[in-house]
Amino acid sequence: MILKDKVVVVSGIGPGLGQELAYGAAEEGAKVVLAARTESKLKEVEAEIKSQGAEVISVITDITSLESCQNLVEETVSKFGKVDCLLNSAYKPGNFTEFDQGDMEDWKETMNTNYFGTMQLTLEAVKQMKIQKSGSIVMINSLITKKPLQTQGGYAASKGALTASTKILAKELGPHGIRVNAVYMGWMWGPPVEGYVNETAKAMNIDAETIIKGITKDIPLGIIPDDRDCANAALFLASDLAKVITGANLDVNGGEFMS
Repeated sequence: MILKDKVVVVSGIGPGLGQELAYGAAEEGAKVVLAARTESKLKEVEAEIKSQGAEVISVITDITSLESCQNLVEETVSKFGKVDCLLNSAYKPGNFTEFDQGDMEDWKETMNTNYFGTMQLTLEAVKQMKIQKSGSIVMINSLITKKPLQTQGGYAASKGALTASTKILAKELGPHGIRVNAVYMGWMWGPPVEGYVNETAKAMNIDAETIIKGITKDIPLGIIPDDRDCANAALFLASDLAKVITGANLDVNGGEFMS
């Protein structure tokens, strides 16, 4: 159990990677704090983790709100006494439009969640980690920053800003015993991608396997990586197995992109 007795906060609990990060942390021995805006999803994941015998609480959280971020950290410390790890998974995809048809207000909203919201929650967690003189922060980033795709400019820009800040935070927080790393996810098989594949296949009047083959032709492993397997990479960086790793950018995409 690589996270035994660690207190792990996971933002962005939802179908796909968010819930897999939480389930994985619990299975690895962590006390888990679930954070998201949707109470029903929080309760669903909380119940599942409790059924496995792990300690867990859920806190309704909007990372774009300072008060909400402060409350999340306060509730965590009140219940468990510390914050060992923060997994920044909350995000907003934004509208998929090409730049000349885009809306800068949508870009701003996307940036407000993916960048400023993430930084705001990170800052509140760091305040507690500095008291402890230890902590691990993992930013969930995206292959989109390394392999550009049309229509995703706002999302890519927000994740690009997160890339730069991750390195600065690693430099500044290292002397306080706090590590900051990032994982760059590509295609991940889970509810969101499964829905995309099925809807696209239906719209194009072809079978889902054809869509999957089109995706995996550029992935050396020949599969769409499962979201739980991708979550495991983030959990590794959060754990003490990576205690001398900070400022790292780990590609988790089946080899679709190699730095």
